[in-house]
Amino acid sequence: MEEAAKAKIPVYVLDRPNPIGGLDIEGPIADRDKLSFVSYHTIPVRHGLTIGELGQLFNKQKNFGADLRVIKMEGWRRSMWFDETNLTWVNPSPNMRSLTEATLYPGVGLLEMTNVSVGRGTDTPFEIVGAPWIQGDKLADYLNQRSIPGVRFVPLRFTPRASVFKDVECGGMNIVITDRSSFRPLLTGMEIAVALRKIYPDDWKIDNYLKLLVNTNTLERVKRGDTPRDIVASWNSQLEEFRKARAEILLYN
Repeated sequence: MEEAAKAKIPVYVLDRPNPIGGLDIEGPIADRDKLSFVSYHTIPVRHGLTIGELGQLFNKQKNFGADLRVIKMEGWRRSMWFDETNLTWVNPSPNMRSLTEATLYPGVGLLEMTNVSVGRGTDTPFEIVGAPWIQGDKLADYLNQRSIPGVRFVPLRFTPRASVFKDVECGGMNIVITDRSSFRPLLTGMEIAVALRKIYPDDWKIDNYLKLLVNTNTLERVKRGDTPRDIVASWNSQLEEFRKARAEILLYN
């Protein structure tokens, strides 16, 4: 869109569903001074928008002046998850192989620039978390006692065949969604991060968490051991502002 606007060439977007629905919004807003190719704009981790809607938001807020033409979907509603569309799943990324993994990704994926495996190089990326220095039963027990809605944690051992800790046996846990309607990936992600900080303060390289989190305030809160729910609550005012801006570009009910 940036280059097309400069060249005065129209941009067409054949819109497609957000696989984890278009209602829920979660996570910290990216810090403006830390934007990058990975974190392109000041939006939350889970934005609840389609690709076409994101294009409209970027075009408006970044003042591209692009001739953006979104070809809307027929029959999609914001409340729909991908398995309610009757469409065939196509991996949007090689390691995003299922709706379950897409659901877990907003919370679990934030860990992957740190010294923790998120299951790349296994059959279930983003469904497991581990490291050679993690004692899976201890971490899983701690998190299960937290009564986090919609999720349970099962200890396991695994050996990634690629990425972080390639060919090194790791202790860790399988993250099992038990109720997707109450599950909150960003709350769960914060619970895992705070647990790692609490149980493994000398092993977990927490500063690298910022690379995908892109929010300094949230990182500092995890470092000092704020409760996950307090961390989530700290996002509310910025998320409310985002909701207002988002409401102006929504294409679907």
